[in-house]
Amino acid sequence: MRLLALAVTAALALPSIAAAQNLPSLPALNETAAQRTVRRAAMTPPVLQEDTALQAAIGSDARPAADIARDVYRHPFETLTFWGLTPGSTIVEIEPGRGGWWSAILHPYADATGGTYVAVSRPLESMGVPDGAADMVVVARAFHNWHRAGRTAPYLAAFFKALKPGGVLAIEQHRGAEGLNADATAPYGYVSESYVIHAAQAAGFVLEARSELNANPKDNHDHPYGVWTLPPTRVSAPREGNAYDRPTPLTEAERAAFDAVGESDRMTLRFRKPA
Repeated sequence: MRLLALAVTAALALPSIAAAQNLPSLPALNETAAQRTVRRAAMTPPVLQEDTALQAAIGSDARPAADIARDVYRHPFETLTFWGLTPGSTIVEIEPGRGGWWSAILHPYADATGGTYVAVSRPLESMGVPDGAADMVVVARAFHNWHRAGRTAPYLAAFFKALKPGGVLAIEQHRGAEGLNADATAPYGYVSESYVIHAAQAAGFVLEARSELNANPKDNHDHPYGVWTLPPTRVSAPREGNAYDRPTPLTEAERAAFDAVGESDRMTLRFRKPA
């Protein structure tokens, strides 16, 4: 990946915010592998709570086999528990896409617990619920697209308006290295954790917790066809009209090596709309 190593400002380290909320600090720009291991080990894992309806939704035979195979990378029960999903919630999922990986869990869970699930593809036209009605807004792997389109700020403002006071903004996102500008990384599917945190805070959200549940240290964020080189997309040759792709296809050995990486390194964040 032909990234431009543009350093973020010192403010992106967010030391005061991390300290104020007793959160582990974000990685330093010159963080070593050993320091990263120590920092990640210090992250507090979610306390798993008994939720038989959620277990049933995740374990349902109605979920596509390809979706279930990805659970090892996306940890649905642990991630939704970390985000604070509760029975009876009004859940809005942003741009679930054709695959609908999260919707195949969230929709039946909402139905089973007396909640409401709403899929929203055009947040600036409608959030699908009245203002202040949503308990949770779920965003999965979309910030890189929004940054390129200049939609990050207006989208976050729409989410803030739709959530109840105390409601949760739940984020899963391909995580790029700190110290790189989002203009350089977003075309490859990645943005830094600092970028997402600052954008959400600018919209009025409070960072409540971060988790390494979906971290993948094998992902070095540098791939011939961006994050889509990795499973599950597995792009293996340049795509027509994509100026960021390597001009040659993968060799068999390269394809096997990228498959061995698994899915992308992802940040998992929980923000809350102030009560």
